[in-house]
Amino acid sequence: MTPERKVVSTASAPSAIGPYNQAIIAGGLVHCSGQIALDPASMEIVEGGVTEQTVQVMKNLEAVLAAAGTSLKNAVRCTIFLADMNDFGAVNEVYARSFEGVEAPARACVEVSRLPKDVRVEIDCMALV
Repeated sequence: MTPERKVVSTASAPSAIGPYNQAIIAGGLVHCSGQIALDPASMEIVEGGVTEQTVQVMKNLEAVLAAAGTSLKNAVRCTIFLADMNDFGAVNEVYARSFEGVEAPARACVEVSRLPKDVRVEIDCMALV
């Protein structure tokens, strides 16, 4: 018996720019692909610095989670990928606002040598459905 998997797709978040889906629901969890600061309407990177990029990333994650029937309040794990660890404070400030009033999920944060489209931040997550 093959485990059930359901593809999650929404026009409210950027479409995949490679061979992947925005998210997959399996085993009671939604596994969201990493989101970058693409505006879903234009598919262009939002203007501004890492703060503006992080705001867009969190909006994109929220849209994918909503399409899966859940929200950030049900997130159990996030991974933050930074182009520069010096951006940690600014990213953390925006990220923390997204979890005000709820228990924040488990998290990892790593600096990487490069991110898609040369953005400053990418975040993925898993959440209960």
